[in-house]
Amino acid sequence: QVQLVESGGGKVRPGGSLRLSCAASGSIGTIYNMGWYRQAPGNQHEMVATITASGGTNYAASVKGRFSISRDNAKNSVYLEMNNLKPEDTAVYYCNADGALGSDYAVPFNSWGQGTQVTVSS
Repeated sequence: QVQLVESGGGKVRPGGSLRLSCAASGSIGTIYNMGWYRQAPGNQHEMVATITASGGTNYAASVKGRFSISRDNAKNSVYLEMNNLKPEDTAVYYCNADGALGSDYAVPFNSWGQGTQVTVSS
């Protein structure tokens, strides 16, 4: 199977910046899409940003222009640069990846990380 490990969360003041990282490991044949999702207390799980293997990106309207997603295919990693953070960005952020296992890409996978807390508060 595939494991995802996130890092980079923390507490920051409004207007500040954070960079989240996520590395995938395991019997990876290929990774198609990677992305970041978040869930705040009392809110639904929501997409923040996604990126395809070829670099195509998609952002939630609430973060467009402030957040930037990137990936390093050689390292099976995805990153989220978050600037001009707002209190409403406070949430647990989860990394997601989908792809296929093994050298023959025979078995699909869709894996989630354990989550990393981001708190924006003065």
